[in-house]
Amino acid sequence: MEKHIGTLYPPEKPINIPVNVQWLLGQGAGVWFIIEMTSESGSYRIQRFSPNGDLDCDRIFEMEENGSIFDIEKAYEFVHVSHCAKCRIKQNETVFVFNYIGA
Repeated sequence: MEKHIGTLYPPEKPINIPVNVQWLLGQGAGVWFIIEMTSESGSYRIQRFSPNGDLDCDRIFEMEENGSIFDIEKAYEFVHVSHCAKCRIKQNETVFVFNYIGA
């Protein structure tokens, strides 16, 4: 099982990343994601960390309108395909798409 740590199974959560990060397994290795609301309506801060806790990206995203309401206080999970330009989050069988708004 040791060879599957970081691919199929999450590694031990590094102490230097936020407590409420979520593991998303990947082909070569997975990553840790976290989403937070910003002070600007409709925008969210999403961070991605490598398996060992290095910050890969820290960006502001906007959610694509889909007629549903994403509630950051309720259970959700990051799903594929998520990366530093587009993230997908599933909540109550609805997939919400978040796009990096760029500089």
